[in-house]
Amino acid sequence: MQLAKLLHASGFHVTFVNTEHIHRWLVRTRGPESVKGLPDFQFRAFPDGLPPSDKDATQDPHDICHATQHYCLQPFMELMNQLNSTPEDQEAVMNPPVTCIVSDGGMTFSTKAAELLGVQHATFWPASACAFLAYLQFDELIRRGISPLQGIATLEKPLEWIPGMNNIRLRDMPSYATTMADAAGDIILFHTIKNAVRNSLKSSGLIINTFDALEGPVLAAIEAEFSGQLYSIGPLHLLGEQIGSGSDESRSRIGSSLWKEDLKCVEWIDRREADSVVYVNYGSFTTISAEQLMEFAWGLAESKRPFLWILRDDVVMGDSAVLPVEFLEEIKDRGCIANWCPQPQVLSHPAVAVFLTHCGWNSTMESVSAGVPMICWPFFGDQPTNRRYACSEWGIGVELSVDVKRGEIVDLVERVMSTEEGQGMKQRALEWKRRAREAIDAGGSSINSFTRFVEDHATGVDHGANA
Repeated sequence: MQLAKLLHASGFHVTFVNTEHIHRWLVRTRGPESVKGLPDFQFRAFPDGLPPSDKDATQDPHDICHATQHYCLQPFMELMNQLNSTPEDQEAVMNPPVTCIVSDGGMTFSTKAAELLGVQHATFWPASACAFLAYLQFDELIRRGISPLQGIATLEKPLEWIPGMNNIRLRDMPSYATTMADAAGDIILFHTIKNAVRNSLKSSGLIINTFDALEGPVLAAIEAEFSGQLYSIGPLHLLGEQIGSGSDESRSRIGSSLWKEDLKCVEWIDRREADSVVYVNYGSFTTISAEQLMEFAWGLAESKRPFLWILRDDVVMGDSAVLPVEFLEEIKDRGCIANWCPQPQVLSHPAVAVFLTHCGWNSTMESVSAGVPMICWPFFGDQPTNRRYACSEWGIGVELSVDVKRGEIVDLVERVMSTEEGQGMKQRALEWKRRAREAIDAGGSSINSFTRFVEDHATGVDHGANA
């Protein structure tokens, strides 16, 4: 959505296409105004072929993989043909034909759709460049007999043959690389993501939300395998601030978050001292067990630090996030629990000292951009790779064990907030913040890359080209 807003601000007519499931989710959580759009920024949806599910449930990833590979092309093409119809009335001026498809890397059917339509196609990779490069190695992992995993003995062994990734270990690779050989469902995900990344190399352009200073060697290794144009345009949320994304009215009518934000938590954090707050958020999709919920709760309570804890309604697997009365009594004067928040605003707040995160890429980039050190608790997908870079390459993170315990949470909070090591992490985080800002300022690598993308795909923009 951030990219779509930037393209809109640059003169493109934008049609933002979701599956029906995501479209309904946005309407339910943020209201119909969030998808009302504008005359030159419209929202459309197409059937996704997914089985019926509870309206608040996150779709099963195996079902999503099957749908994108076997079902989505036809309904997507039908939607494209609707957009390209040219009635002889004023609507044709406001809805020009599609000239470029910019698609999420997982939407592999869009490559074929662009070919059938005879239009440009660019892939937007929403995760990190290091994750993209790691996924490119999956064929080699198979060839070397490393994946699917036969046992855990090789998890700590460095994979020295991967270009641009210094001595990365197997356990630092995206979680699908450590799929066990007998896990049939996960094997499907392994091959799906492997094929999706390879499919991205067929695009004429590859867009990644990163900046050159942060992932330079990785970006160079990707360029060596990609015949098209590579555009590193992050941090996207900062680039949006630099370029602008329209009026207050347009921003309110072009929603982005899947969850409605609770602004009371911002009022709460405004009352806290500088560098005093532990901010905790597991992202939009991560789920935890009831036991893990209790360990996090009492770890935060026993840290004796003020904290802002984001707990989605569906964060506990198969249950609701119920916290004991004695915990709520313990933290009533220094804890704030909310369903969702405007995360970039929270992370850039002077009160926030450390971010306990699942290491999703948006969260990681927002933390880097705000100069906030991280306590890293990766869950799946690219998150282990992002954790490795935050902790080992960029020097701004510490790792929380998978089997989370309250005492370790207390120890890591103190390590980041009260030790010389933590002070060093903070200084490095502030330096990355400076370099992130430098990338999107005039003449910076990311704003130059975005300008290049616009110029490369600007055929007909002055006449309202539809992207």
